Amino acid sequence: MNMNRLASIIFLCMAAMVVSAQNAKSPNGRLSAAMADNMLVVSYKKQPVLRLADIPFQKLKFVRKVKDDYRMLEGKRLLCSNEAREYEAPIGPDARMVMRLYNDGIAFRYEYSNLQSSKAPEEHTSFIIPEGTRRWMQQWSDSYEGFFPLSTTANVKTLTGFGGSAVSDAINTHWGYPLLVEPADGVFALITEANIERRQSASSLYSKGEAFSVVPDKNDLLLTGDWHTPWRIVIIGELADIVQSTLVTDVSEPSRLEDVSWIKPGVVSWIYWANNHGSNDFNIIKKYVDMAVTLHLPYILIDAEWDEMKDGKTIEDAVAYALSNGIKPLIWYNSSIGWIHGAPGPKFRLNKPEDREKEFAWCERIGVAGVKIDFFSGDNQMNMDYCMDLLESAARHHLLVNFHGAPIPRGWQRTYPNLLSTEGVYGAEWYNNVPHFTKKAAGHNATLPFTRNIVGPMDYTPCAFSDSQHPHITSKAHELALTVLFESGLQHLADRPESFLAQPQEVQAFLGQLPTVWDETRFVSGYPGESAVLARRSGNVWYVAGINGKDEPQVLATDLSFIKKGNVQIFADDASGNWQIGNASKLPSQMDCQPRGGFVLVISPVS
Repeated sequence: MNMNRLASIIFLCMAAMVVSAQNAKSPNGRLSAAMADNMLVVSYKKQPVLRLADIPFQKLKFVRKVKDDYRMLEGKRLLCSNEAREYEAPIGPDARMVMRLYNDGIAFRYEYSNLQSSKAPEEHTSFIIPEGTRRWMQQWSDSYEGFFPLSTTANVKTLTGFGGSAVSDAINTHWGYPLLVEPADGVFALITEANIERRQSASSLYSKGEAFSVVPDKNDLLLTGDWHTPWRIVIIGELADIVQSTLVTDVSEPSRLEDVSWIKPGVVSWIYWANNHGSNDFNIIKKYVDMAVTLHLPYILIDAEWDEMKDGKTIEDAVAYALSNGIKPLIWYNSSIGWIHGAPGPKFRLNKPEDREKEFAWCERIGVAGVKIDFFSGDNQMNMDYCMDLLESAARHHLLVNFHGAPIPRGWQRTYPNLLSTEGVYGAEWYNNVPHFTKKAAGHNATLPFTRNIVGPMDYTPCAFSDSQHPHITSKAHELALTVLFESGLQHLADRPESFLAQPQEVQAFLGQLPTVWDETRFVSGYPGESAVLARRSGNVWYVAGINGKDEPQVLATDLSFIKKGNVQIFADDASGNWQIGNASKLPSQMDCQPRGGFVLVISPVS
């Protein structure tokens, strides 16, 4: 194997010190770290995939075994295990680097003590991604709404215009997490960060040639006492390791909530996709409530502009109508720190602590179950603290939270379990905005299970059988598959009531029984941008979803030998775009997919 195809990901930190370390390894020994050529080399199954050089310590010392089993309320699996071997090394007076080797990756952070009204210490961490290495990178934006196109170079031109609809001559140098690379054939590394806490900003990546430097966003605080960076993490292994990893939540702080019984994930009837201004119209809201009743969905989201409701109606009328029909309402707010002028409302109701408490207490009193908060402004420390303020206040009033127009998840889904979803994705909402999403959607959809959705719940707003302002050319079965393929504690269904209620009864029943909580997730087959097949278990029922990201037919492998025999319900499509719905007694070993097509298998135990 040519060394250019191997991971040569180097962390360039404070120079002038020599590294010495021995016998660092993951609990199962699959990942190991040892000195070679003045660099700390991390190997996967004895193959070098990660190189750390110029590290500012002289000796890496084993500290302890980390073993922490914990339970999630939503995500890839409910029962998780945080198991690692932890090492540390001094990096100067009152400072150290802490590094953990996991079975599926590496995590490290810098810890400081005895700070005296100091700015956050400068970080010099960089990743070196050699030219020729396959990578899927997202151009940074404050809302993390971008594509992850395959590239083999850092010399990628900057996207400009609304939704990245134009290309400039300038080379882009600013990248958002997560960043996926394939340093060797069949071996992958996904770079991100986790466990943002008070007094910290989030970070992103800036590239210069082959070097991708970690640059924390603005943090103007003067720090006193102890302080540390968030965890910088790299998930390493085969695609199954990447997809199934819980490393982001493994290193994140556990929740302090004593009572979480009120936190109920579920499927949501959502107005905005088909009716951009529908949430100011009581009659339109009623249609979506009625659809939720028919499809047995637990929630409805009343989106922006509900503070300007027409015909003498109010949001309290809408909430009362939903509750009288057994549907729990969620309502929308403008965060009022990002897009404000010309943006919809309600605005400026959450910024001051006293206003926020008053507003959330009112929500709780009238029966609102949760809030969608939109239009944040990036990764800086003030935004991070504001998000945590919102989550803590919402929890005091038993409100679920969905962040939109917001940075990607970095572990808060464990620390604040009322955070059930975050947008931070170029999702189906863009059919409302730009024509170029139509042709790119299938390949983009087949990339997200290996990139954005790895790091946390993703409010893509899937499943549209009809068209919004711009058409979709993904098949009906492809759209249905997204509801399983994309993990989100609140799964907002995009389409209009007339479209959902025109689908076959089997499809309507599927949506009414769709879980958003998964006991287990398995990677089945696929490759970023080409196809994706995942299996998710809810109780004793398996849901297997697959999509074709290409404009030509594909046969997708479905090795389901880990599932016992069961009754198989099949949702697929034919060449003319019609549903193919049926049952089988055997698990298929492969599925034929139409261009931009898909399928869902529901496998239930034999009675």
